[in-house]
Amino acid sequence: MAKVDKSQYSKAEWREIKEQRRQEKVARKSAESFSAPSTVSEYYIVCVKHGKKYSAEYVNTLCRMVSRNCSLPFEFVCLTEDTNGLDAHIRTIPLPVDLKGWWAKPYIFSNNLGLNGTILYMDLDVVIAGNIDKLFTYSPPNWFIIRDFTRALRPSWQKYNSSVIRFNSGQLDHLWQDFRANRTQYQRKFFGDQDWLYAVADKKPMFWPESWILSWKWEIRKSRQFAPGGTRGNRRFKDVEDVKPRPECCVTVFHGDPNPELVEDPWVKQNWK
Repeated sequence: MAKVDKSQYSKAEWREIKEQRRQEKVARKSAESFSAPSTVSEYYIVCVKHGKKYSAEYVNTLCRMVSRNCSLPFEFVCLTEDTNGLDAHIRTIPLPVDLKGWWAKPYIFSNNLGLNGTILYMDLDVVIAGNIDKLFTYSPPNWFIIRDFTRALRPSWQKYNSSVIRFNSGQLDHLWQDFRANRTQYQRKFFGDQDWLYAVADKKPMFWPESWILSWKWEIRKSRQFAPGGTRGNRRFKDVEDVKPRPECCVTVFHGDPNPELVEDPWVKQNWK
């Protein structure tokens, strides 16, 4: 690991950083030494496209990015109600008609998908930064999720960001069955799928090593400022930054604004394609 200037941190912050770096070192060694078990029949990368927020090109782009950055055999699957514009080789599974927006995401846990193996779910607003094999092979049979990027502002934050989730088929079907039975209640009670999952998951997930999946806006860029005049969903950064993810990072997440297609940072333009 690169040497860190400790003078810029308080003692408490430095203790947190040392512990995180220790965990990442252990995680790297585990990922390097682990071989995928022979009992896994398939690897799947799954995404969800509902409505008009993201175009078919976001699905096609995600498929191209993971194809360039995964050496394991996998099948790319899109759960959607609209297959128009999707590349022909992408497998599609219809979404239930009563699921809308981010509330379509709990369906990824359903046994009804007909998938048998390890499922790596990814949001459409990510940019792949490097080889993602370790996201499939790291520490089975645990299921994994991101510690929410509020961690950049509040180091002790423990809630979830659901942009990248890994689990085995059948492992979390009970969550889908519970959501289906109590959907109306949950949609009134929780702001979105992340809050729902944090509240109802009986077997808690493990968090990904934090340097593997980073927020572009909060953990890679120096400035979070938007250009003036933008509206929610169409805002751009005020300045262009020539920055790159850390070497161990394999996925960058573009939560909120801006979406990858609106980012002019050179690294994003070179990799979101």
